[in-house]
Amino acid sequence: MARALMFQGTGSDVGKSLIVAGLARAFTLRGLKVRPFKPQNMSNNAAVTADGGEIGRAQALQARAARVRASVHMNPVLLKPQGETGAQVVVQGQVHGTAKAAAYQSLKPTLMPAVLDSFARLRGEADLVLVEGAGSASEVNLRAADIANMGFARAADVPVVLIGDIDRGGVIASLAGTKAVIDPADAAMIHGFIVNRFRGDPALFASGMELIARHTGWDALGFVPHFPDAARLPAEDALALSAPPPPKAGARLRIAVPILPHVSNFDDLDPLDAEPSVEVRRIRPHESLPLDTDLVLMIGSKATIADLTALKAGGLHHDILAFARRGGAILGLCGGYQMLGRTIADPEGVEGEARIARGLGLLDVHTVLTGEKRLDEVSGTAEGAPFHGYEMHMGATHGADCDRPFGHLADGRPEGARSASGLVAGTYVHGLFASDAFRAAMLGRLGGEGGGVAYEDGVEATLDALAAHLAAHLDLDRLLTLAR
Repeated sequence: MARALMFQGTGSDVGKSLIVAGLARAFTLRGLKVRPFKPQNMSNNAAVTADGGEIGRAQALQARAARVRASVHMNPVLLKPQGETGAQVVVQGQVHGTAKAAAYQSLKPTLMPAVLDSFARLRGEADLVLVEGAGSASEVNLRAADIANMGFARAADVPVVLIGDIDRGGVIASLAGTKAVIDPADAAMIHGFIVNRFRGDPALFASGMELIARHTGWDALGFVPHFPDAARLPAEDALALSAPPPPKAGARLRIAVPILPHVSNFDDLDPLDAEPSVEVRRIRPHESLPLDTDLVLMIGSKATIADLTALKAGGLHHDILAFARRGGAILGLCGGYQMLGRTIADPEGVEGEARIARGLGLLDVHTVLTGEKRLDEVSGTAEGAPFHGYEMHMGATHGADCDRPFGHLADGRPEGARSASGLVAGTYVHGLFASDAFRAAMLGRLGGEGGGVAYEDGVEATLDALAAHLAAHLDLDRLLTLAR
């Protein structure tokens, strides 16, 4: 049976996902069969798996780091917030239902068998399972029904390493405070701690590490400096959108992306951010569309009608419509594609109450939302170039502009729609821009250039660099010894 080690955090966004990804690559390079695992995740940035389901984007990246195909068992419970209905609950890759926060607390204990089943499956095919917790280990108010942190660690008897983030301040208090508030039996599961994201001279915090160890009784397992290239890897948390990339002095193309409340699959932007000649501007609904915009890119949404309402309430839709009248290019991906149409109907109340919403009317198409979700890896051609990607959506879109498809799938089926002018288009395919040839063709059509960046190769190189970074600052042999 494989050994396992769990990494929990003192809070959200302390770097758990990145550390697990880096360790997955580091131990894989040592010749171990590694599998990532996260019992419960909350994210609208998801990935389609080879076994026909969906998991959090971070676990897909971790699987890539371990050089294995992603599986639904790597993230057996995925929560996808979708507005007034609460969150969509995905269990072992498939939609289980929806639940608001209070109702989900009652549902959680019934999901533990699926969590333990998935964990056992991974353990049966690996040498080492690296487990990632969720949120904060010190949320003792949620401990009774927990399946994500100490509840799982105790049920599966997996030792824990606690991660604190020094960059946000108060790391001594957050680590020592965790020990102070959690149950003693939970604290006994923690065998050591890591301080992450230090900037400056590590010698200045040597006494801090000793102080934490003395207050907690846990071993100091490492002090990890900030890894600046983390921005080159797909992010899972929408918090990443709050700190957009800085302006690019040499940018020749400027892409404006409305960031709406229920944005999803925003890693579609990463390959564009990687292009030196492209500046991707994140625009909030109350902001104005920059006058020098070359392309408006409408990305995915977990609550399309609610986000369309937010777009209109902020007034940004007026700028987008004016941009279209001036002959501007617009592309919609998935939920963004649906918003570009004439209407979005929700007769089953998938996103809340049954209703029909009026879209932006830039494509002559109509969308009907349904409870059935399409999850498929796809390939094909568009803009005269090949692409690989995936579909992850609920609903179907039909109309006259579908007779001018955005592209064609590998089996010959038409996909997406294009306006009569050819300037407005929509597609259900995510991940398009990661295909270098497609990205170059798309940017070339806009009058720019691209394709000089080998995006996927860059992700691989960054994972290798992350593994080397962690190996230099953590005792990998000690971590293996702790795993059981």
